[in-house]
Amino acid sequence: MEELTTYEEQIMKIFWKLNRAIVRDVLHELPDPKPPYTTLASTVKVLEKKGYLGHKSYGKTNEYHTIIAESDYRKKSFNHLVKTFFGGSMENVLSFMVKENRVSEKEIQEMQKLIDSYEKKNKS
Repeated sequence: MEELTTYEEQIMKIFWKLNRAIVRDVLHELPDPKPPYTTLASTVKVLEKKGYLGHKSYGKTNEYHTIIAESDYRKKSFNHLVKTFFGGSMENVLSFMVKENRVSEKEIQEMQKLIDSYEKKNKS
C-alpha cells in the first residue's frame, strides 16, 4: 500500500464517506477554495494508480469506488507511525501522549479497563 499525500488523504476520506462517486461529487464535498476540476481528476487517477480506487465507465463518465478500506489504511498508517517515531513501542506512544498532556485521567482509566478485559479474556 503506497503512502498518500495529505491532499490524497483528504480526497480518500471523501471517497470512504461516499463509497462510490464521480469526480464532480468529490469536488462538491471539498471545502472552498475548491481546486480546478482537472487537478482533482488527476489526483483521482493517481489514487487509482496507487490501488486505492477502481472505476466503472458509463460512456465518458467514470464512477470511482474504494478498493482499500479506511480501517486498513488507518491501521497501516498507525503502525508506520509507531514504528517510525516510537521504535515500534506502544509504551513509548503512551508515554509521549501522557507527557504531552494528550491523555486525560478518564482516558487512562478506560485504557486500563481495556487492558484488564484483554488480560482476563486471554487467561480464560
